Amino acid sequence: MTGWPRLFLCCVTAGLYPVAATAQDVPAEPVTLASERQPLDQAWWTGPMLANSAAALPRGHALIETYVFDRITTTSHGFGSLTYLLYGVTDTLTMGAKPTFGFNTIKNGRNGSGVAMGDLTLSAQYRLTAFDAERSIPAIALSVQYSLPTGKHDRLGDRPADGLGSGAHTTTVSLYAQHYFWLPNGRIFRARLNASTAFSDQAKLTDISVYGTRDGFRGHARPGQSFSLGLSGEYSLTRSWVLALDLIYSHDNPTRVRGIDIRDAGSPVRYRSGSADGFAIAPAIEYSWRPNLGVLLGTRFVPKGHNVTASITPALAINYVY
Repeated sequence: MTGWPRLFLCCVTAGLYPVAATAQDVPAEPVTLASERQPLDQAWWTGPMLANSAAALPRGHALIETYVFDRITTTSHGFGSLTYLLYGVTDTLTMGAKPTFGFNTIKNGRNGSGVAMGDLTLSAQYRLTAFDAERSIPAIALSVQYSLPTGKHDRLGDRPADGLGSGAHTTTVSLYAQHYFWLPNGRIFRARLNASTAFSDQAKLTDISVYGTRDGFRGHARPGQSFSLGLSGEYSLTRSWVLALDLIYSHDNPTRVRGIDIRDAGSPVRYRSGSADGFAIAPAIEYSWRPNLGVLLGTRFVPKGHNVTASITPALAINYVY
């Protein structure tokens, strides 16, 4: 392996070395020579924290993966859950849904009134190519996701922390790629590349909302188009233990808000947010009891960026395929 896979592996190893040193598991087949390559079925994965897989579920099989997390900033905690519910319709087409739930606490304000549902996302993913080791062909897939505005986003009153949704229908189109590399020691390094763009319709707003409007506002908001590019690497340390790392860049175009203030004689209200550019790094460790059952523990770090709030998000996920 040469080029970016070798550099990526160095980042994974450097970032997670203290954790890796505690992993005590014995490979099913000892790998000591470059000629003794680790078989694919002797590497068990849960997937990294952020990047999606380009592989398809076999027909009639399903995947359930639930994340629980806490997005921590200097002023708030955003406790939440995200669950992937996926089903293999055919050997190349996977469909499913991603429900979300959350609860926010605010340092200098009222906390959310309770756990509530966020926006619901429906997804369809079609595999264009399957991984072929002999011809060095990666798995490539096209994904379309459609988010429904099921989360509360306006009429928030004196509890802005209750805002868990966007109020807009959002379509996300993504291209996923996944490839396996065998390192000089015979172990497997799995790499993923994700590229996504999302665009939304208008969100109708009344009074206080997640877009910063205040009491008496009547109008709408249009979130700007967004783009993200993600790269991930996973190193099969043993059959059950995997080290993972995600690197994500994201760009959001300005969001425009237009309407009137009925508390000020219907005066017009117009403003827009600035564009935002963010970067995230998410090291994680995976452990699988069986080929179809595993757990992931990781943390996403987002440094302060251009119109981006710094945050740390520890997360735990359980992955089950049947």
